[in-house]
Amino acid sequence: MGKSRSRRKPGTTERARTLRWVENSAEGLLWQDLKGRRLAGHQFVRQHPIGSYFADFCCRKKKLVIELDGSQHADSSYDRRRDEFMRAKGYSVLRFWSHDVLKGRTSVCETILAALDGRLAGDVAAFDFRFVYSRPSPTSFAALAGESI
Repeated sequence: MGKSRSRRKPGTTERARTLRWVENSAEGLLWQDLKGRRLAGHQFVRQHPIGSYFADFCCRKKKLVIELDGSQHADSSYDRRRDEFMRAKGYSVLRFWSHDVLKGRTSVCETILAALDGRLAGDVAAFDFRFVYSRPSPTSFAALAGESI
């Protein structure tokens, strides 16, 4: 059998698999709500590579990244650079504290739906989550509508 031909950098798939197996309990719980199009029919993938980063969860169609963080990520300059990189790639990023997922998954899922439905259309920095909005380009609006420009 020959080598598989992948557009991904060598080792990317293996790293994503490892990250999926080393999940924390908050990621596992949220995945129960996101997998199999359980959240209003939106399809999510886990540990999706974007550049040299891995998104905890990603709805590729809506270009929304969901990140779960522990308290060690409070005011992290690394996370801000990461979010800006993803925004430059056209992704909006929604960050929650792992604790909030463990204590209030319903509210977390409602916030995710608000982002998916376009009810969050600007940057938000609150005590319980952060949203970094990436405005869709005119060409992506046309692609969603099935039109050409």
